[in-house]
Amino acid sequence: MKVLALVKALDHVCYRYRIEAFAWALAERGLELEVAPLRKGLAGRLRQLRRAKQADAVVLQRKLLPIWQLALLRRSAPRLIYDVDDALFQRDSYSPKGPRSRMRLARFWATVFAADAVTVGNHYLKRRTAALVGSDRVHVIPTCLEPDWYRPAQHVRLGPRSQLVWIGQESTLASLDCARQHLTAAAQRLPGLGLRLICDRTADLSPLRVVPRRWSSATEAAELAEGDIGVNWLPDDSWSRGKCGLKVLQYMAAGLPVVANPVGMNRRMVVHGRTGLLASTPQQWAEALARLAADPPLRRKMGEAGRRLVRQRYSVAGWGPKVADVAAAVVFGTEPGEKSAQADPASSAAIRHLPRQSGVPALFVPEAASQLSGGERNL
Repeated sequence: MKVLALVKALDHVCYRYRIEAFAWALAERGLELEVAPLRKGLAGRLRQLRRAKQADAVVLQRKLLPIWQLALLRRSAPRLIYDVDDALFQRDSYSPKGPRSRMRLARFWATVFAADAVTVGNHYLKRRTAALVGSDRVHVIPTCLEPDWYRPAQHVRLGPRSQLVWIGQESTLASLDCARQHLTAAAQRLPGLGLRLICDRTADLSPLRVVPRRWSSATEAAELAEGDIGVNWLPDDSWSRGKCGLKVLQYMAAGLPVVANPVGMNRRMVVHGRTGLLASTPQQWAEALARLAADPPLRRKMGEAGRRLVRQRYSVAGWGPKVADVAAAVVFGTEPGEKSAQADPASSAAIRHLPRQSGVPALFVPEAASQLSGGERNL
């Protein structure tokens, strides 16, 4: 049985972490994953949507299609899953037009209404989506990764020689500008402090010294391991509550303590005093960063706890069966968790696109699933 994923691009972070990483789990349920970037030209897009009938199910990731294109896809696709990892029903935090958009809300409602199942990255997105179509077809699948994809940071630098780390796309660089006062306070407290900026564009954050590093999927894990403290700042608004915390997960997987403001998934993922420090004001950020910069053993301890948390709650191994359950329920008409007689594990050799994480084998098949709970006592 074939599942076609329509995505923005093959190297797009959302596809890599939310779909491609789970190809092995789908294959174990007899589902062959194919992927195609959505065509940009109208003629190519229409041909692509019509050809969706050749798949047994289609996963549409993030895209808010015009209503008439959505209708064409729905007529063509035997089954439709919509994957959401942002508050796509509104504009982002930095839009000069403000957050509300009738067009985005209308397209979002139409898409989730048309879908047989909707997978969302956090519980806030589930509440907002379920308010439109009910909760039965909405499933929380957090963005996941594997700590084994990342080499732990060594934590040998001390004081102002320590290096902060930020990773992200150009579209999210505005969050650093919003945190300028917080970063400036830290730079004044620790003269010479640097920020390792892993992105496709750099930024001027004077007096903080920026060390630009070109982002690449092949090198991102190694670049993170060269840092000492991961930082993440989110505006306190509804767009940020829809964010799914990939930055924080990457920091923790790389063995970095995290300093973040207590908004959205930051509050849920960063266990204050165990995997990092939550701080709101510029003074609190300066104190938190100074404390971690002065104590490499503490950074190492928090980093190890962060890796354990990722393994326990956000691992690809742990969530793979849930992803496969949702997809199989849509394709085979089974209840989540119920095996279909049509599923053939032998089809796992027929995956068209496999995980391309740095340092990871082409096909990541875990020996056993991680526990999805366990409490903070084990962190």
